[in-house]
Amino acid sequence: MSVTPDGTSDLTRRTLLRRAAAAGLLATPAAGLLTACVGGGDDEPTDQAEGEKSATNPLGVDGKAPLEIYIFNGGLGTKYATDVHVPSYKKSFPEAEVKFNQAEEMATVLQPRFTSNEPPDMVNNAGSKLMDQGALVQAGQVQDLTELFDAPSLDIAGKTVKDTLVPGTIEQGSFNGKPYVLNYAFTVFGLWYSDKLFQANGWTPPKTWADFTALLDKAKAAGKTGYAYAGANAAYYQYLVILTTAAKIGGPDVLKNIDNLEDGAWTAEPVKQAAQLWGEIGAKYMNKSHLGLRHTEVQLQQNQDQVVFYPSGSWLENEQAKDTPAGFNYAVMPVPSASSSDKLPQSAIFAAAGEMYFVAAKGKNPRGGMEYLRHMLSKEGAKGFTQLTKVLTVVQGATEGLTISPGLTSSEAMLQAAGADYFAYRWDTWYKKMDDECRAATNELMFTGGDADKFVTRMQKVADDVKKDPSIEKFKR
Repeated sequence: MSVTPDGTSDLTRRTLLRRAAAAGLLATPAAGLLTACVGGGDDEPTDQAEGEKSATNPLGVDGKAPLEIYIFNGGLGTKYATDVHVPSYKKSFPEAEVKFNQAEEMATVLQPRFTSNEPPDMVNNAGSKLMDQGALVQAGQVQDLTELFDAPSLDIAGKTVKDTLVPGTIEQGSFNGKPYVLNYAFTVFGLWYSDKLFQANGWTPPKTWADFTALLDKAKAAGKTGYAYAGANAAYYQYLVILTTAAKIGGPDVLKNIDNLEDGAWTAEPVKQAAQLWGEIGAKYMNKSHLGLRHTEVQLQQNQDQVVFYPSGSWLENEQAKDTPAGFNYAVMPVPSASSSDKLPQSAIFAAAGEMYFVAAKGKNPRGGMEYLRHMLSKEGAKGFTQLTKVLTVVQGATEGLTISPGLTSSEAMLQAAGADYFAYRWDTWYKKMDDECRAATNELMFTGGDADKFVTRMQKVADDVKKDPSIEKFKR
């Protein structure tokens, strides 16, 4: 799943900026990407770099071959690449030129290169204008990463790369059983708030829906917006929250059924109940002007104590570092329980490996691309990432010895409290058409007087359309 919205240079969220010209490229993968990208014969690469395999070079990298990478410039920034991962790769292969690039609209910049079979070697596919990952896999443009995960860890003796990872990491990036994507950042999602604001008002993070709305009433009486998200480019933050509530009500199979395009998955009662609850929050406690704002604009209002709760992933603290006043102290809590009959406890959370990185199967140096990911998945590579971004990785134990920030401390505590009760979905990266529609349906529900029936019916229709479309490859878990 994509982790954040636009890039920071234009005050947009993790450069997810989805919509605009590239939206057309992404919404119709079969007609656009697939017909252009599925190559054979002369389209197949014949000059890919390859070296001798050895104990120190298990993937057979050509140490002199150039490596081209593209990193999404969003909430995580790019310093983790330029200051940690690129130098690590160069230390092993000093004669290799690493061509570092960054972009905020990945599809706009890279879609033409994939279409013409001239892609970079490794891509961080994220942002609101990310490429359709499922379509890329279907088109044969993405390298199978089995060899990477079976290779020995760079710096954790006696273990393969896959042995060092948080359980579920490989599965999160798999398509019909084959691993094509490294979801590198282990992200926890919840409702973020200022611990300082709560302390000053004597507020306690609510666990029940009644306590949640009672606190929102207090915030409203104090002239604050109790709950907010940015409609312009971060609606997926809110549909994640709606589906989190649905999973708590009905159990994690609610999300699995949506992933698997099961008949009636969206119109199931837990999804409808969740949409009803959150639609009421939108109608009563949100600021309608936020429909036209971007994520960083709404997040700035929270830093100014105008907004109480904001739904987001654990990249938020790093993304707002420049605008967060001293002592604000980011904290995060799980989504409140809908009722005492929920199948999952209130401590249950949405947590998953996210922020997609993949190797181009038709690039000039796919072995170098996989090796670059091996450096990212080293203990030192993961530790450096967390130091610079305040976000966990999927490498177990990589935060040992680190002094961590208030927000990361809070998110780790929330993850520990959840125990085994965390869940995720994959449909948003498998079927971009559904993601686009859900953003629009969520904004309608939360900002413009939509209702739960309309939301679930609208989403069931697009899911049915995807299911019936023979040009779209179907994925299951």
